[in-house]
Amino acid sequence: GDMFQLTNTLLIGITSGAIYSLMALSIVLVWRSTRVINFAQAGQALTSTFIGFQTLQYVDSFWVALLAAMVGGALISAFIEIVLMRVLLKHATSGAIAGVAPIIATLGLLEVLNAGITLIWGGEDRLITPPFSNVGYSIGTNTLVFSPMKLAIIVIVLVLLGLLSIIFQKTSIGLSLRAAAFSPELARLAGVRVDRIRTFGWALSGATGAVAGLLFVTNGNGSFSTASSGFSLLLITGFISAVIGGLESLLGSVVGGLILGILTAFILMYISGSLFFIAPFVIL
Repeated sequence: GDMFQLTNTLLIGITSGAIYSLMALSIVLVWRSTRVINFAQAGQALTSTFIGFQTLQYVDSFWVALLAAMVGGALISAFIEIVLMRVLLKHATSGAIAGVAPIIATLGLLEVLNAGITLIWGGEDRLITPPFSNVGYSIGTNTLVFSPMKLAIIVIVLVLLGLLSIIFQKTSIGLSLRAAAFSPELARLAGVRVDRIRTFGWALSGATGAVAGLLFVTNGNGSFSTASSGFSLLLITGFISAVIGGLESLLGSVVGGLILGILTAFILMYISGSLFFIAPFVIL
């Protein structure tokens, strides 16, 4: 009945919201450390997902694939920060172009990454089989959309959030990350290696985006390709979640992701399923 549908919608929303939160986190981590909105994150998450897919061809374990995707995502992201962003931020210091150049660079990078993946993996659909069943739990005669895989997604996100909050609250690296984000000049004077810390922030962002990508695929039907618009949507929802959360706080992006996930689920369920691409913008 109505109560069942309500529960179902809420659980779908929380699952999607958890994935949006991760994408929002990856955007916030870069924004805080570099003051750049990283639009290439869609391409990075897709690349990391392909790394996970490739790992599954050799090792039959979703968890090893997830780890490989995270490491790959972190390395790609760190590489981008060192090779591209550092140079741009040092040289684009004056005039109107200064603030825009790094953002335009991330858009260019998105195209480069997509072209690169297409070269390596081609354009056809690939499949990552979810490690848990995606068939919903049954309550009496009703079957929920909420499945063991969706439960696993929520647990994975919670574990990752726990790890991130430990890094930020309890470690000296976390303190340096917060200082470098808050005031790079003062942090430098206090002896923080701001460049290194920035690279670490980008690496964390890449790893988080990689998890978002893999979970996004396994939350769907498991198939994805270089042409899939899904990752653009993941970037948009992540960005909107980050904006709802205020773009500064890690907790804010989690709350933003959940708000967006739940509201979108309710709009799709109770108003119209055709609003899939419009709903996030309406909410924003």
